[in-house]
Amino acid sequence: MRGITNQPEFGVVVFSFLLHFVWEYLQAPTYAGMTDLPHWEGVKLCTSATIGDVGFALTAFWIASAAARSRYWIIDPQPLHSLLNLGAGIALTVGFEYYYTQVTMRWSYSDLMPMVPPFGTGLSPLLQWLAIPPLVIWFTRRQLPDRSGSRRD
Repeated sequence: MRGITNQPEFGVVVFSFLLHFVWEYLQAPTYAGMTDLPHWEGVKLCTSATIGDVGFALTAFWIASAAARSRYWIIDPQPLHSLLNLGAGIALTVGFEYYYTQVTMRWSYSDLMPMVPPFGTGLSPLLQWLAIPPLVIWFTRRQLPDRSGSRRD
């Protein structure tokens, strides 16, 4: 039986958290009011957003896994599975950004955020889901053992 660190979800969670956490801080000025928050409130908000991003990443990973019929597709990612992973993350992002900025008004963009039509999604969250998933796949597959049990370096 493989240990938890040898499961693909472990890598997806860890690397998604680390990469999305940094991105959330870097894009903070593109959200209204973020730069005016007290430090600890900003940390809590970015951490909460990062946890949501990890949930999106796991969901996208599992959608690609269902199509591949294996959670280990990430070891030798085929274009279709990588595109499903990426597309699911983008679809979730567009949907949730629309819901929170247009329906519930839970947050809004600052004047620094370029908008992408037709849903009015900000460019930064879209770029986040174009840039980070390929890195997560790359880091995760390097951490998973190959069939002989050694790590890919």
